[in-house]
Amino acid sequence: MSNTFDYILLNGRPGGGKSELIDFIRNTPLEKRIELFHIGDLFFEDDFVWLWEKFTEDDLWEKMGRPRLYSRTHELGYVQFDDQNSDHPLLELCIEKFNVALKKNYLNNKDFNFDNNTVFVEFARGMADGGYKHVYDRLDEEILKRSAILYVQVSFAESKRKNDARYKEWAKGSILSHSLPEESLLRFSEADDWDELTGGKECGFINIRGIDVPFVTMPNEPELKSGPELDARYSRALTLLKSLVK
Repeated sequence: MSNTFDYILLNGRPGGGKSELIDFIRNTPLEKRIELFHIGDLFFEDDFVWLWEKFTEDDLWEKMGRPRLYSRTHELGYVQFDDQNSDHPLLELCIEKFNVALKKNYLNNKDFNFDNNTVFVEFARGMADGGYKHVYDRLDEEILKRSAILYVQVSFAESKRKNDARYKEWAKGSILSHSLPEESLLRFSEADDWDELTGGKECGFINIRGIDVPFVTMPNEPELKSGPELDARYSRALTLLKSLVK
């Protein structure tokens, strides 16, 4: 069995520290990264990029005198039209795009080998009406069989604090700001179904269509910027998660 993960489904509230974890791992020398965190050369898939693309396409539709399809503008960026709808069609599309990208770029790519390569799959689905369960239920079986879930856990108050702090006026209107308007933050951060899915456990397995997918919940408060305590936090969570991978 490889000493590194294949797919890590990286989940948690917006502003909870997912991007910071990835940056930390990226800046860790490969040998140490494999030894302490079981993560090899890094590859990424993040649905925020696809969402942002749809929002900026709406700007073009509007410029052409046509109605926006998915979003309305906001001083912090955009707000999805379907935030409050039950079927969330744009988010559904992102799940299907994950299936296509993860199979095309990795599973079915003869030039890609999972040995010492790790693919991070980052998304937030903080909806109390089955957000994470809905995504997991729609992911392809072959992807699920190679996946482990790391949930970066922070309170809504911490999510809001980080979201507010990382908004940069100089990056206004850019994907670089990566900050959510408050109404979207409430929708995607105030509540989610993670504790319901896991029974509030720190680690274990989520059974998805007969496949036991390992998970670890990593508390990420108080915020740590660097140092041995941060090393220990990440190492403990990822080592525990790797121990569950069959």
